[in-house]
Amino acid sequence: FSDAEVEVAVELVQERLDKGIESGYFFLFAEKDRNVAGYSCFGPIPCTEESYDIYWIAVQEELRRTGLGAMILKRVEERIKEMGGKRNYVETSSREQYRPTRSFYSRCGYQKEATLKDFYSSGDDKVIYLRVL
Repeated sequence: FSDAEVEVAVELVQERLDKGIESGYFFLFAEKDRNVAGYSCFGPIPCTEESYDIYWIAVQEELRRTGLGAMILKRVEERIKEMGGKRNYVETSSREQYRPTRSFYSRCGYQKEATLKDFYSSGDDKVIYLRVL
């Protein structure tokens, strides 16, 4: 992740710590040997009835391609369903470095729903994925 992305991730954690459930941010952590191995941040999309954003899924570099990310995603989807969610949205960059991320979501049953051209910067589109639960 870039420094700016890390900063945003930290802000979401701080928002949750400061406001609790009212923040609208929920977290799921995976541990290995008492250390954080991966996590996800997700929450309901304001002004919608059943739509949720999955803001982040992150897995320690050495644990990628072990199935941990898919396990975290499955648990997040279960939590979203328990909370009344039916539509999960994920957005990512079109940059080459995010090709594995886009492939991951496709393998996990997410469909590309939209592409917003030059969203992040010139030549860096926002790619939005959807999975209906």
